[in-house]
Amino acid sequence: MRGLLYIIAVILVIGWAFGFFYANAGGIIHILLVIAIVALLLGVIRRA
Repeated sequence: MRGLLYIIAVILVIGWAFGFFYANAGGIIHILLVIAIVALLLGVIRRA
């Protein structure tokens, strides 16, 4: 499960970076970043 969270987080961060630098997608880009950060934090919390 931990690996899945990291994969999802990485995909969302890549999507955020792509959208931030190459497209004008508005607020959805920042929502992707927040979701990725939450997924990473959940992974760190569950590991501890």
